[in-house]
Amino acid sequence: MLFVDRADAGRHLARLVRHLHGTDVAVLGLPRGGVPVAFEVARELRAPLDVIVVRKLGVPFQPEYGFGAIGEGGVRITDNSVVRQARLTPQEIAEVEARERTRLGRRVSQLRGDRPAVPLAGRTVIVVDDGIATGSTARAACLVARARGARRVILAVPVGSVEGVASLRRDADEVICPHTPAPFFAIGEWYGDFSQVADEEVSLLLNQAAGWLAGSRGGEADPAEIRVDMAGVRLPGSLVIPDQAAGLVVFAHGSGSSRRSPRNQFVATALHRAGLGTLLIDLLTADEEISRAYVFNIALLAARLAGITGWLGGQLATAALPVGYFGASTGAAAALWAAAANPRLPVSAIVSRGGRPDLTGRRLTLVQAPTLLIVGGADAVVLDLNRQAQAQLRCENRLAVIPGATHLFEEPGALEQVADLAAAWFTSHFAQVSDAAPAA
Repeated sequence: MLFVDRADAGRHLARLVRHLHGTDVAVLGLPRGGVPVAFEVARELRAPLDVIVVRKLGVPFQPEYGFGAIGEGGVRITDNSVVRQARLTPQEIAEVEARERTRLGRRVSQLRGDRPAVPLAGRTVIVVDDGIATGSTARAACLVARARGARRVILAVPVGSVEGVASLRRDADEVICPHTPAPFFAIGEWYGDFSQVADEEVSLLLNQAAGWLAGSRGGEADPAEIRVDMAGVRLPGSLVIPDQAAGLVVFAHGSGSSRRSPRNQFVATALHRAGLGTLLIDLLTADEEISRAYVFNIALLAARLAGITGWLGGQLATAALPVGYFGASTGAAAALWAAAANPRLPVSAIVSRGGRPDLTGRRLTLVQAPTLLIVGGADAVVLDLNRQAQAQLRCENRLAVIPGATHLFEEPGALEQVADLAAAWFTSHFAQVSDAAPAA
């Protein structure tokens, strides 16, 4: 195993292209697995991120044998030698292209939505995938990027076969591939987690990338990668504090997730636009995250969350900021537990997204921080648990139900509603804390 997951691979790859920071560069991820890798590269460079969707044009009687490829903007690349060998007529070529154009348009719409494509003309374009086996898709992507006007095309992949990488050097101006192990059987064998990437995750990553670019143009600070040491462990996090921040929201993610959660990052970006700082931090180490005994140890998660809050109070940049918790799933239970177990903890507000407040037990009655419970209307079991929890809360509270949304809020517009509700809740309660503070 070379990489923990695609995000880890992307961070390794990002270090190899740092010299391009500040240049006119765009990053394109091949869907779906290449996008989480490309996201980390684009974040390092603070560059636009987009998907590059290509469709192979297959010989009608042997579809796996490609005679070309198509991309957005009417781009078509054909291999004339294959066309001649297969004796394809102009009508056959047109029929294959028409069919694949329909599929291309549908795929682009699924992944990018209404966002316009990132312009490539005159730019250095980095095409990113999670690995190279034969290289046929990456080759098409490089050719399509060039046909769309890219001045220079760089292919960047974390790992690939010797043969596949070598074959691509004639299609890209530069190929970056730090690992070419042999023998090479499959890309997934070099990853600890090579689970399938959902379309929704691709869309969320593209949304977040668009958000950080908009934020950077408006003066938003770059994320600061931090480490919080406590009780013999070191917990990594990403801290963003906009200018004139009204408060700071600490995210506690759910089981099976991490500070890289695209959903939490999407919400965090919305909070930045509302003038709020965020800290996305892992409450468990990499080794602990694979153990169920740790993942569902709410007391441990709560203790670490409280420790992180104390650490923030000792930092010059964050000591004066009101603090809130945004918890998802089991992370919400940890947030409520921490606030209940530490009544003097300076927690000004709590937001739970699809949370499990039932895991907090009788401590719910001890929570003093104003609490917003957000649940999907189609998440029946969790909705019932939250209704029961609301009945036990003695603090200011509200249950917000998003109609039709399921547990992960994957439905169109659902996560945007979560972000808007959270931003309004935190902004309102942080303002109350500031108004109550004595004048200096």
